[in-house]
Amino acid sequence: MSKRSINGTDFTAMVLAGADRLGQHAEHVNSLNVFPVPDGDTGTNMNLTMTAGVTELKNNGAGGVGSRAGVLSKGLLMGARGNSGVILSQLFRGFGRYAASYEELNTVHFAAALQSGVDTAYKAVVKPVEGTILTVAKEAAKHAVFYARRTTDITELMTEVLAKAKEALANTPELLPVLKQVGVVDSGGQGLVYIYEGFLEQLTGKVPTYVPAQATATVRASQVPHPAFDAAHAISAQAKLETEDIEFLYDMEFFINRKLGAGPSSVFDEDQFRKALSINGDSIIVIADDEVIKVHVHSKAPGEVLNLALRYGEITQIHILNMREQHRDLLTTGMDAAPMPELFAEIPAEPVRSLDPASLPADEMASYGFIAVASGQGISDIFKSLGVDVVLSGGQTMNPSTEDFVKAIHSISAQHIFVLPNNSNIVLAAQQARDLLEGERSVTVIPSKSIPQGIAAAFAFQEDESAESNTDNMLNAVQHVKTGQVTYAVRDTVFDDLEITAGHYIGIADSKIVSTEEGLLETSKELLTKMLDGGDEIITILVGEEAASETTESLAAWIHEVYPDAEVEIHDGGQPIYYYLFSVES
Repeated sequence: MSKRSINGTDFTAMVLAGADRLGQHAEHVNSLNVFPVPDGDTGTNMNLTMTAGVTELKNNGAGGVGSRAGVLSKGLLMGARGNSGVILSQLFRGFGRYAASYEELNTVHFAAALQSGVDTAYKAVVKPVEGTILTVAKEAAKHAVFYARRTTDITELMTEVLAKAKEALANTPELLPVLKQVGVVDSGGQGLVYIYEGFLEQLTGKVPTYVPAQATATVRASQVPHPAFDAAHAISAQAKLETEDIEFLYDMEFFINRKLGAGPSSVFDEDQFRKALSINGDSIIVIADDEVIKVHVHSKAPGEVLNLALRYGEITQIHILNMREQHRDLLTTGMDAAPMPELFAEIPAEPVRSLDPASLPADEMASYGFIAVASGQGISDIFKSLGVDVVLSGGQTMNPSTEDFVKAIHSISAQHIFVLPNNSNIVLAAQQARDLLEGERSVTVIPSKSIPQGIAAAFAFQEDESAESNTDNMLNAVQHVKTGQVTYAVRDTVFDDLEITAGHYIGIADSKIVSTEEGLLETSKELLTKMLDGGDEIITILVGEEAASETTESLAAWIHEVYPDAEVEIHDGGQPIYYYLFSVES
């Protein structure tokens, strides 16, 4: 049956089907990780990102394609995890921008929205790499624009889009040699194909029969805990504040329903609205669309805020908290104040804090603050000892979302904040959080891609230096540390002429597998031998939670015997998956 357009209900159903299809096959997407390590997590990241978007979409049951695409975009943006999740959120962000003014999309509109998504995603990535999800999305959208001029049937167009996406996916190994060498297609591209399969399944009512050509061994599933903050830091910071110093004491959050109560001349000017709120307030967040405006502000004149809001519509879901009262309770009980309940699911709610550190006068804020991502209690303790304010629990298999970084930034009372992602798959989410807060907070993301790089950067920081000098020093430190990792292989493969057997240990120097043996000690020795140049370097060993003490002692004895001039430090890292993390510095 021919379908000439999709409305809001169709769009929601397609997204839910796409998310469900991806969720069913997230583990297969994980298994396509180029390295045969147990932490391939592209499927997990894309699944968590889509779930965040779907959660927002499910709570908005009305409206056309444009409004629903906007809601989905907001959910995906704040829930984005890992590079694949960030790129996915940008694809739908661009889609939503194009679709914003449409109640329904015909074939030409749908194709143009896909192309807008590709344009947005490519702009978001500093150095786009072909042979990835970007390529799959680009080729599918390009073909959609071409084919939309030849059909008015949305289902026929989506069939062509999916076919082209599959074709582009199959070609990714020809564009990215490492994929061809390992014998897999791009994992992010595969995830996008699953989403498109769900789209078509919803339109046709038929379950796709497509079976991925690259079958691989099952990767062990990992638990993905939600990143959490160290509450002790927040409480100790509160104790240093005087209750009466909280100038804008009323924490307000509410919604303005533009369809109810607004006068005929009530044109909403967001910039003017923000300026008016800033006269007696700060910590201002305004998220507006055609139907509803979400407002968050700390104000000393709540009545004036509400009178201002009434010009633009009917006020709903009003929550006002006295932050001085909360601060007194916190100091008295030592407990965090209860968070404000989620008000409106379709727009990401600002987390409520008993006191927003960013609202402090500049002279009462620390000069610098730090956020680091780490997995393992020992590693977390090391970062805290180096002055890191917030350690987000995360790593390769537990990528913090954009929203996690936004919350962490808001929790720190500092004029300038440095972020250490410590994983190449987390850098984009950190940068996206920085961009979201541009103009509100001063944030620098140091693109550390490993724990050793992050520790080296933290060591290079000097409190009395400027932000620019510290940035240069930390970037320089990151470039002069070598990283080694020892884990195990989850499948048989060949990588750079190195035959790898499932279950054997593998040693990774920076981003390249350089050793593999049946024994952990032998693999570690071979890895260190290839990492050391003169033998007089500083070697730091972070011991994982599964490494036996006997093996660690034997490794240390071997280093002292073979490299007597090397300086060796051994710390309990407690990290999962990786038996050892090595840092080598000259």
